[in-house]
Amino acid sequence: MVRGFYIGRFQPYHDGHHRVVATIAEEVDELVLGIGSAGDSHSVRNPFTAGERIMMLTKAVADFDVVTYVVPIEDLDRNSVWVSHVQSMCPDFDVAYSNNPLVIQLFKESGLEVRQSPMFDREVLEGTEIRDRMAADDRWEPVVPDPVVEVIHEVNGIERIQRVNDSDSNSHEDVT
Repeated sequence: MVRGFYIGRFQPYHDGHHRVVATIAEEVDELVLGIGSAGDSHSVRNPFTAGERIMMLTKAVADFDVVTYVVPIEDLDRNSVWVSHVQSMCPDFDVAYSNNPLVIQLFKESGLEVRQSPMFDREVLEGTEIRDRMAADDRWEPVVPDPVVEVIHEVNGIERIQRVNDSDSNSHEDVT
């Protein structure tokens, strides 16, 4: 049995991610999907919470013929221990999938097999582009799986993205 690991911020989970996961699912028996930057939300770069992203991924991959675990991974500011942090949060895995040079380096230094994940229509299927479309009330639905569209509407995600994009940049309000 082979268990793979694929991490992303999934802000939001889109058709590019979905195609990558479909490709990986053909190579592994089980897949761990790590939700990176799990502690970040309600910002222009990271509008959705870890819980909302768990819903997106769980619903979107439900039809894949692979056992899938969705695990939130909070950021660490110490790259030297990042892999052990990921491993402590996840079921054991045999191979990691990534195109991020730092992630590849960290996994390789830890002795793990790393495979490059394919990329699809990067100019359109990219989180920043999709979030920009959402903020501008442009067509974003065609580039995310239907279950993700439903989750985004359920959590009023478009309104949130528009509000955090419209935040007064001169405001120094502390919301904590």
